[in-house]
Amino acid sequence: MYKLFFISFFCFIFFCCKESTLSQTKDGYINKTTYKGEKNFLTGYPPINADGSINLIVEIPAGTNEKWEVNKEDGTMIWDKENGEVRRINYLSYPGNYGMVPRTLLPKSQGGDGDPLDVIALGPAAKRGEILQVKLLGVLQLLDGGEVDDKLIAAAKGTPFYELNTLAELDSNYTGITNILTTWFSNYKGPGEMKLKKINDEKEARRILNIAIEAYQK
Repeated sequence: MYKLFFISFFCFIFFCCKESTLSQTKDGYINKTTYKGEKNFLTGYPPINADGSINLIVEIPAGTNEKWEVNKEDGTMIWDKENGEVRRINYLSYPGNYGMVPRTLLPKSQGGDGDPLDVIALGPAAKRGEILQVKLLGVLQLLDGGEVDDKLIAAAKGTPFYELNTLAELDSNYTGITNILTTWFSNYKGPGEMKLKKINDEKEARRILNIAIEAYQK
């Protein structure tokens, strides 16, 4: 009787653990350096929603410094490595939720790096892998080692920032945020690594987004 009980108990534990592992693999951390979403992060979501908002895949939540990014090969999210070591930003933590717009890329033919378009979204910290709906406010036009590395500035839906429409309104209502973003992105990789060309408006941000969407579709 006891033997039958223990066999049944261990079978129960086995199947519970197996189910937990499958659930975690479906949508969560496969291991310490790989996160798998419900859908492919690169291809599984449209860049623009019916209401005009932009989809942002959160790779790096506000207030953190682990350098995660979407893997273009399989659409998972991976903790980036450099010289065999996982990367952490050696600077102040990210001042907003940082990530990418799905189904976009900055084409190398136009000076880009061939990666999806980057976005920094103003608002409270989200979770890694969360899909935020955001509104474009402007763009930081940067060069990283000579390559175009534009960073769209956006406001997360459901926050007071979402009521704004331009960087001028942002500066008027929240003094200093634009300066914070400019300073942060100009220095987070170290002195001289990033070069700021210009801070531009929502129209230029939209133009860059449209180029990135068209480049991905090709």
